Amino acid sequence: MFLKSTLLALAFFAFASTAQADSIHTITGDTTGAAIFDRPVENLSGLSEIGTDVSFNQFTFTVSAAGAYSFLTTAAFDSLAFLYSPSFDPSSSLTNALIGNDDLLGTTTSGFVANLDAGTTYVLVITGFEGFEYGKHSTTIGGPGDVTISAVPEPETYALMALGLGVVGLARRRAQSLKTA
Repeated sequence: MFLKSTLLALAFFAFASTAQADSIHTITGDTTGAAIFDRPVENLSGLSEIGTDVSFNQFTFTVSAAGAYSFLTTAAFDSLAFLYSPSFDPSSSLTNALIGNDDLLGTTTSGFVANLDAGTTYVLVITGFEGFEYGKHSTTIGGPGDVTISAVPEPETYALMALGLGVVGLARRRAQSLKTA
């Protein structure tokens, strides 16, 4: 186990050095029970016939300096990584797709090097090869600038907000009916 971890770390540092990493940022997530989509194939030439209804996580970010950035994802499942700009729409997963990768160092890793522009919005999408491929993952991004991740509200946040607005509306309606009575 130690040898495998050491080899993986060495491979990452060799991979990251090609991007002249001045800054390293790590993103973690879990696709268990996450939203689903029909994923593209690795070369972005179409949608996968196998990767339908696969769960995914998305991370919106910007970088502070233009240059080559390396992305390395390790996961507890057969993972793929895709990069989009300026946005990602799960119902149209080929739109805005820039690059994708599957099985960089083995089935549980994916990654690539991409030239990014400062201030441009990018979306990193981590997903599984098939619908039963999901779980915890970690992506390390290395490059010449800082990586700033934007907070993306979970669906539960929207549900709670809608519930709160409904309660406020009900209370206001009740208060008005008491005034007229």
